[in-house]
Amino acid sequence: RQVVWAEEYARARAPARSGHIGEKLLAPTLVAHGSEEQKARFLPRVAAGDELWCQGYSEPGAGSDLAGIRTAAVREPGGYRISGQKIWTSLAHEADWCFVLARTEAGSSRHRGLSFLLVPMDQPGRVEVRPIRQLTGTSEFNEVFFDGARVRAEHVVGGEGNGWRVAMSLLGFERGVSTLAQQIGFAQELGQVLEEAVATGAADDPVVRDLLVRQWAELRTMRWNALRTLGGPGVPGAPSVAKLLWGRWHQRLGELAVRVRGAGAAVGPRDWTAAAPYELDALQHLFLFGRADTIYGGSDEIQRTIIAERVLGLPREAKG
Repeated sequence: RQVVWAEEYARARAPARSGHIGEKLLAPTLVAHGSEEQKARFLPRVAAGDELWCQGYSEPGAGSDLAGIRTAAVREPGGYRISGQKIWTSLAHEADWCFVLARTEAGSSRHRGLSFLLVPMDQPGRVEVRPIRQLTGTSEFNEVFFDGARVRAEHVVGGEGNGWRVAMSLLGFERGVSTLAQQIGFAQELGQVLEEAVATGAADDPVVRDLLVRQWAELRTMRWNALRTLGGPGVPGAPSVAKLLWGRWHQRLGELAVRVRGAGAAVGPRDWTAAAPYELDALQHLFLFGRADTIYGGSDEIQRTIIAERVLGLPREAKG
């Protein structure tokens, strides 16, 4: 029912939902791993949009290789104190809470000794958010610095030391069938590119026509694959396959948008001046922001490693 609703919302071209990180990532993770008290405390507020969330996973030196994180949470009476840095934290500048993967066992390494913590962001002097300016001129991504930030003991999801299992479950939601609604938006973007191709005459080029048809066919294939995954048993590697499919597809769509426009793709909707930040239209934003599609949520290289090791049974990659 949630997928059907989200598809109809996207089809109506409604505004982007500000609480999607809490709704699409944290909420199903709490349903799967949270205590009854955690569900009662957080799920109603996520559903109502009363509390916004961000995701504290990646760090400098531990991006796609998430197991290398160094952010530490030290036990104290009643909870923990967190110290460390997270990066590429989407919408942290607007968030009320952050779910943080931190190392709660001193001296642990890789997947061991990690915990999934729910951290309030309103802690002046203990939580600092610094926006990162992107190619698009906007700053959805942020650096977040924790300097003794406090976490209550009852806000550990899945129990202390079980953070890796909880974190991987959440990434499965991010990479997998939650993209069904996203694909409605993809179809709308493809429609815009088609209109541009007709308007510029690029659609008369047989090579461009072939590329447009290929994008349409691959989008249909992604939808059928996501529907199959949604209706069937959990399949190891399925979320990684979905992420590989849509990430590169979306990048190619942005590249195609620039190609059908020709030189006009470099011209913004308004004159650019040194005094005012530049502006982009929807297809220019698609092209530039799409460079991140094969990185966030786990890079393509990481997804291929997951498929190789967990599905094909190939030898595991040696890591320090």
